[in-house]
Amino acid sequence: MAGRAKIDISLDAELVVEVMVLAGVSSPQDAVEAVVRDYISRGHRTEARVQSQDEPRRTPDPLLQPPQG
Repeated sequence: MAGRAKIDISLDAELVVEVMVLAGVSSPQDAVEAVVRDYISRGHRTEARVQSQDEPRRTPDPLLQPPQG
């Protein structure tokens, strides 16, 4: 990710080791990055679900249509 800003943070070592084990990675950086990316993608999926529930129904329900004829 050349050109992107980077930050340094401090985390509890036990927390990072647990994330490394759960993520199956050997690098603390990769483990934390995987957790952050997963969190963001879950947020986007949740937003998409909420938006689709808020949109009006695109196809009318045949049971709700008035009788024709």
